[in-house]
Amino acid sequence: MTSSPAGAGPSAPLSDPLERRNKWTFGVGTLGRDMVYTLVSMYFLVFLTEALDLTDWELGWVSVLVLAARLFDAVMDVVMGSIVDNTRTRWGHYKPWIAAGVVASGLFTVVMFTDWGIRGAGWVLGFAVVYLLWGLSWTANDIPYWSMLPALTVDQKARERIGAVAKIFATIGLFTVVVAIVPLVGSEGILTQTFGRTQGWTVLAIALVAIMLVGQVVTLIGVKEPRIAVEQERTTLREIAGVVVKNDQLLWTAIAMVLFMTGYITTTSFGVYFFKYAYGDEGMYTIFGAVLGIAQILGFLSFPLLRRRFRRSTLYTAATAMIVAGYIVFFFSPMNMLPIGIAGLLLFVGQSYVVLLMLVFITDTIDYGHWKLGRRNVAVTFALQPFINKVGAALAAAIVGVTAIVSGINDAEAYGDVDAGGLLVMKLVMLVLPLVLIVIGYLIYRAKYRIDEDFHAQLIAELRARGQLQ
Repeated sequence: MTSSPAGAGPSAPLSDPLERRNKWTFGVGTLGRDMVYTLVSMYFLVFLTEALDLTDWELGWVSVLVLAARLFDAVMDVVMGSIVDNTRTRWGHYKPWIAAGVVASGLFTVVMFTDWGIRGAGWVLGFAVVYLLWGLSWTANDIPYWSMLPALTVDQKARERIGAVAKIFATIGLFTVVVAIVPLVGSEGILTQTFGRTQGWTVLAIALVAIMLVGQVVTLIGVKEPRIAVEQERTTLREIAGVVVKNDQLLWTAIAMVLFMTGYITTTSFGVYFFKYAYGDEGMYTIFGAVLGIAQILGFLSFPLLRRRFRRSTLYTAATAMIVAGYIVFFFSPMNMLPIGIAGLLLFVGQSYVVLLMLVFITDTIDYGHWKLGRRNVAVTFALQPFINKVGAALAAAIVGVTAIVSGINDAEAYGDVDAGGLLVMKLVMLVLPLVLIVIGYLIYRAKYRIDEDFHAQLIAELRARGQLQ
């Protein structure tokens, strides 16, 4: 069955009422999604080490399997993009996959955060299956969800406004979990005391999945897609590689963002361990997380205001400088919340700008690919965003898992402490390695990315002159 996208309108950019409607209903959908993704990407290893008490052998296999599954799933993102681009239903390209994916991924999230009552090889095998299915079902939701953003408008400023609101909701979801994790499922947490150490995590997973489902329903019902591009022929699986490889701006953006996300997720994944074993007060992680969440939201709110005065390249340079300063202050800081808090503010305000910039960079490469290759492969191109996040998360999870074994963190629950050598290992991997990766990513962007404001306006004008945009 074929049809035009649901809610197709006559032209782009969006009218103000439609932009406002899409901006908020699209944004709300990220709230619960990022709660669940934060639980899995940042705290699943904490659940395994602090609640399930895996052995080093089991945790080692988890690190290998997580890396393999996420890399496989990242490749499947691009395949899923082709499937979405080729989908033709009365509800459009995206919404059927969003609905099916969110239900399935929610189910597997709860299963992952449940104690199955087995250990050893049986648990490792079961984990491998469940984690792979979670990744594939998340992909089925994630690719079409973010692919809707460039399908809503070709106007750069409108995309930035919609993307900024979505990232604000996502940040609220992320830091709600960061702030709540210790009070709810820490050693003295409310859910831990009420339901038990492992069951408390299961209850938390169920609650976050419920929030995710409600938010996704708002998006599915509320978002209306205008018609902004002429329908094109389907993309075959054989053509996928060409779509990605020949879009040089997409490739350079992807490489820079993988380096950034690997560093960022590595740092954030050590948060609970740092405050528990290095700082010596697990409860301070909640306060630290609340401050950083507010800082990141302020970053997203201020971005559209700064864009009125500064070009994207200027903002990216300033953001990277803030991040570098934050890492340096954090590394040399004594165990005192004032300098650590200042370092965190620098890191997360800078990070908010980079994440939003990368989102719109990838979005603009869709227009670039359309202009260069003659095809508007929205979902295939935008599949690189979750691909980037998953590769970064996979590499970060492997780094954190290996570090937890080498530094003695995994055995700390049994032996009660991590020695000075182990803390130094954690600090180097948490702060120095990410700094190097992020700086390399910035240098790649400066050398290779060329879709600035003027060039984007030129290629949009040429696409309209060809009759390929409406």
